[in-house]
Parts: sequence; C-alpha cells; structure tokens
Amino acid sequence: MGKIFVFTLAALLAGSAAVGVASAKAADAAEDVQKLTNDSRVFRIDPSVQVRVVRFHNRYGIDLTGHLYLPGDFSADKKYAALAVCGPFGAVKEQVSGLYAQEMARRGYVALAFDPSFTGESGGSVRDVASPEINTEDFSAAVDFLSVQDCVDQKRIGVIGICGWGGMAINAAAMDTRIKATVASTMYDMTRVTANGYFDSADSADARFEMKKALNAQRTADYKKGGYEPAGGVPDTLPKDAPDFVKDYYAYYKTKRGYHARSVNSNAGWNKTSSLPFVTMPILAYAGEIRSAVLLVHGEKAHSRYFSEDAYKQLTGGNKELFIVPGANHTDLYDQMDKIPFKKISAFFADNLK
Repeated sequence: MGKIFVFTLAALLAGSAAVGVASAKAADAAEDVQKLTNDSRVFRIDPSVQVRVVRFHNRYGIDLTGHLYLPGDFSADKKYAALAVCGPFGAVKEQVSGLYAQEMARRGYVALAFDPSFTGESGGSVRDVASPEINTEDFSAAVDFLSVQDCVDQKRIGVIGICGWGGMAINAAAMDTRIKATVASTMYDMTRVTANGYFDSADSADARFEMKKALNAQRTADYKKGGYEPAGGVPDTLPKDAPDFVKDYYAYYKTKRGYHARSVNSNAGWNKTSSLPFVTMPILAYAGEIRSAVLLVHGEKAHSRYFSEDAYKQLTGGNKELFIVPGANHTDLYDQMDKIPFKKISAFFADNLK
C-alpha cells in the first residue's frame, strides 16, 4: 500500500507526528508532518508563511514529496481553498513551484508545491524519467492529498502548472472533475513540442519515425548496460549562437538565481528515452471538454507563447481566459515578481473557488 497521512491542524502547527485520520485506510499508513530542515529553496523566503514537508502517494504507489504552504494567519477553525502546484518541466519544488505556492499562501490559500514522480525528493526507482500519464496522475494525487486534509474545503481545490506542467495541469483538469480551477503559466505542451519540434517545424511522419528509431535504439543500449543515458540539461556553457530562450534557461537554471542540485534541468537532464511516450500521447486532446475554469498566462515575448494561444483555442465555455503579460519572456514568469501576475491569478481563483 502506498503512503498517505492526514494531520490534525494542531499537529501541523506543532510540526509533530500526524495524530488524526480521515479513514481506516489512512490510519494504516499515517506519516509524519515534518518541519522543513536543510532549507535549499532558491527564492526569497517569506517568514510570515508557514511551510511543512509532506508525503503522499499516487495511484501507482509512488511516494511524492511536497512542501505545504499555509497562510501566516492560518486558523484551525477555518476551511481553506487549496492549490496543487508543480513545474516547470525539469524543476523541483524548491524552485518555481515553491515560489508560486508561497505567494498564493501569502494571499490566503493552502498551497502544495510538489516534486513529480522520479524527480527531486519524490520516489520512483528510476530517476529523471518523465511520463505524460504518470505526471498527469501526480496532479490528481496531490488533489487526493489535499482533499482529505482537515484545513481544506474539498469543493475548493485548484491547480497551478508552470511551463511543461502547465500542459499536465490542463490534462489533469480534463480528467479530474475535483479540480475546480486551473492556471497554466508560461505553458508548454510537451507532447506537441516533442512530436513536432518547436513551432511544428518537424511535424512529419518521416521525422517522427527517425526520432522513434533513434530512441528505440537507445532503449536497447540502455537495457544492455543496465542504466539510462541522460539527454543533458541546460548546457554548462552557452555557444555564441545560442537562441535567446536557451540563454534565458541558462540564466535561471545554471546561475545562483535558480540552480538547484536536485533539478533535472540544472544538471544532467531527463533520460533520453523519456521522450518516447510524448511522441504518441498528446495531452491536450480533451482540453475542449474541461467544464471548470481555466486561466492561461503567458509572456508577450515568450518563444513558447503559441502553446497557450493554441490551447486557448481548444478550450470552450465562458470561464476560460488567456492573459498575456506585456514585455515578459518565458522564464520571467518563473521568478520575476514584477512580471508574474499574481494579482490576476489570485483574483481568478477567488472567483472560481468560492
């Protein structure tokens, strides 16, 4: 059985072991709520916001680790709207998702920033593997966890996905009717860019065949050696002709601004063969069937802007919105507090998590 815990509010605030359970099943696997030690978050910490280390599991039995952020005026007598936050693709909770979660907690939400399966401090025996299905499931697992907490109103749960996890968040919202509102910030559709290349420049059956042939040859080589070849993260040194967006990634993942020792992008990158399922499993196929609210946020100057613009065209209903941030590039929405439209995001959740 996978691990889960449910805490009482008094135990949470004390940072002690969980002493309350929501069901007999949860009682069988109660875990500790831990204070955050060895803090390695890369963003400026707001001491008014409380944070705890939490652990939960997805339906594949993979243990996930998150940081649960609570408002500074947290009260055991209240039920809060809650948010599950993840991304960017190849980042960890000590980077962008933690910043978003902290800010949303500062604005009155319970917010869970978590490491996806196979990355960071989360479980999975193989490391640095991405999966369109499992990573979508990770969002729903975070909703599972939030929905049984004493401090959360389970009818007011939303998700925030950043970069590649923006696409996963939309996919989760298409599947999980418990998600009442979704924000996708500086979104990538990882299945589209993997299958078609940037701006669909390699969108052909022949191009995909050659890619699949090379990746399957890599599978054979990996199995033979008993390990997985990394694709390489953001380069340690930039070539002179590097595109601007690669320079932007470097400026975040490879400098003091955002480097983290557990981040896939800051280090060796994803396993090469992680790309295979992304070629044939498009994650936005049912985006048009989402009945809950969706806000897409993207930078005006972001190379990735077309992902949000095209995703918005797929969405239906009067509660969908595309918000373009003037002058912002892709990574500005990672950590630039003067660019990330938190006022807009907070108002969106206030309107849709009533």
